[in-house]
Amino acid sequence: MNDSSARNNPGREKIQHLRLKLLVLAILCALPLTGSVSLWLRGISLIPLAAYGIVSVLAFFLYWSDKRKARADSWRTPENVLHAVELAGGWPGALLAQQVFRHKTRKLSFQLVFWLIVLMHQVFWIDQLFLGAHLFALF
Repeated sequence: MNDSSARNNPGREKIQHLRLKLLVLAILCALPLTGSVSLWLRGISLIPLAAYGIVSVLAFFLYWSDKRKARADSWRTPENVLHAVELAGGWPGALLAQQVFRHKTRKLSFQLVFWLIVLMHQVFWIDQLFLGAHLFALF
């Protein structure tokens, strides 16, 4: 099927878009998952692996709740709370929730902080896995 037939089939286009988003999520989760599993298998700590899972579920539900509150014009979850949960390891759940609920995806200032948090996690795991944990030892 060529590009013009994909444009004429919105269902196929949505599936391709979903596949791309899932690929991006998988790529972004590869380093944290590899690093967390490595720490667990070496008997160092289960905490990073557990935190990414548990805090991601928490982030997902916080986004869901905030979206519902936004629709109901009710008290909202502060953005600092959402960012703190992302920083604590919930960014994968937050990214998934942003896409599922179409929430917080257009506010540039929010997205900037969100992607800086994701970048910090990526740099941390690059340092841990490939640079001997020297970068963050400076702090």
